[in-house]
Amino acid sequence: MAAADPVRPGGDWTGPAWAVRAAVRAFRRAHPEVGDDVCVALSGGADSLALTAAAAVEFAVVTALVVDHGLQEGSDAAARDAAAAARGLGASAEVLVVVVDSDGSGPEAAARTARYTALDTARRGRPVLLAHTLDDQAETVLLGLGRGSGAHSLRGMAAWDAPWGRPLLGVRAVDTRDACRDLGLEVWNDPHNTDSSFTRVRLRHEVLPLLEDVLGGGVAEGLARTATLLGVDDDELDRLARAVPVGPDGALEVSRLEPLPAAVLTRVLRHWLRDRGITSPTYAHLTAVAALVTDWRGQGGVAVGGTGPGDAGGAGPSARLVARRRRGKVVVENDRASGAGT
Repeated sequence: MAAADPVRPGGDWTGPAWAVRAAVRAFRRAHPEVGDDVCVALSGGADSLALTAAAAVEFAVVTALVVDHGLQEGSDAAARDAAAAARGLGASAEVLVVVVDSDGSGPEAAARTARYTALDTARRGRPVLLAHTLDDQAETVLLGLGRGSGAHSLRGMAAWDAPWGRPLLGVRAVDTRDACRDLGLEVWNDPHNTDSSFTRVRLRHEVLPLLEDVLGGGVAEGLARTATLLGVDDDELDRLARAVPVGPDGALEVSRLEPLPAAVLTRVLRHWLRDRGITSPTYAHLTAVAALVTDWRGQGGVAVGGTGPGDAGGAGPSARLVARRRRGKVVVENDRASGAGT
């Protein structure tokens, strides 16, 4: 896979190709902290290839990082071809061979974990540009809606979440494909992108087209706009939540929590539980812990899972963490702690 006519600065950037390049230019202006030396995660598909082409003419130094997951026959050759295409565009390139461990999270999640770990190691302090498009953002929001997620998940992916940059969140996937065609770039089509055993593939090829048909179009743009609007709200709620102090003993004062609106209280508790070692507090956890403040009837502690420091000699690897109301505070203790709250 190589460029039929390598793209050079001052080349014929028109139509969809210009839409991609303009998005990269706008991203760079909006985030000067990204600097002039960037990496691009390149698969060889249309999205990442178009991004690499645009980045090569908008940034001073570009390194394409090509991850070979080894999940299908010929993946090594596809990775080498993608690296060659990047070099033809004026970027340097590295192929990263990873091992995808089956950790029970499913093949999509396991591959994602392996990929991001490899990218984070290879970037060597540089930012990494990812080729997520408006279509990917719409799928992310739709997944969150289906799972009953809150605003933090429904805000989707951020354009800049150091060290990860996503310049193409406002660009449609059809434009990246057309850009590659117009620039003479040969695209690699990943067989996994048409494998209906993957949830996102079914969303992309079945669910979203049906919604577009039923609702008369504009669904992907609407979902992406929802992510943008919720992002603004989410940032403000987080700001308010972070302003609520945690005591030196790691506890929350009930008197400070009681006046808070429910939306802010939930955020305070989520951040607080994560800081205590509960990495993924569920809706049930948050509702039950909030009741220790808003519906206090002398109830017992709330098992929140995970491991953490506790306050009874330190929680070991198998310790269960429990949130309790105790003497006007909400605390997290390991399950060796006992005594009624007040």
